[in-house]
Amino acid sequence: MNKQLLQSKTPLTLLVRCRGYKHPGGIRYPGGITYYPRNPNHKDPEYTPSKLFRVEQIKSSKHHPWWEKKVLSELKLERINQVAIVKNIPEMNAKLWSIKHLIKVTPITFPYGEPTEEDIKHTILKENGQCIVTKTLQPEQTKIEALEKFENDPKKMDSTTIKRDSRLKWNNAFTGGF
Repeated sequence: MNKQLLQSKTPLTLLVRCRGYKHPGGIRYPGGITYYPRNPNHKDPEYTPSKLFRVEQIKSSKHHPWWEKKVLSELKLERINQVAIVKNIPEMNAKLWSIKHLIKVTPITFPYGEPTEEDIKHTILKENGQCIVTKTLQPEQTKIEALEKFENDPKKMDSTTIKRDSRLKWNNAFTGGF
């Protein structure tokens, strides 16, 4: 009987045989995805996932099922272009996956470091997911000392001296003002 199955070449038979076939190799990712790289020595680059996502509603929930509207209301996304910040955890990712056609998800990055409690008021979240922290700047001690030395220098010319000297040179240009 096996010889008969192997010898018949109908499209239905080939489809049935191929359905259970799994190609050897490949890199298995979470979520049931298998990736077959072109190069057998392929290594994935090191990547640290972001801790937070910026979720923006880009499509109306009108004419969509009640469970999708429920997820949007849990995220407090009631209108288009509203933004919510959510954690990158499996439970939240499952909810986002169920409404992926209604939202845009952007990972939040911190190019200048994560904000502290004092920096929260000086934090800006851009549309591309960059969280810019404008930290309060503290002056360096060497610069403070250099400024004090410059201010207290006896050879320093102040504005009145510069004006008087410039006026003298202008008025006496040909008689030795220079």
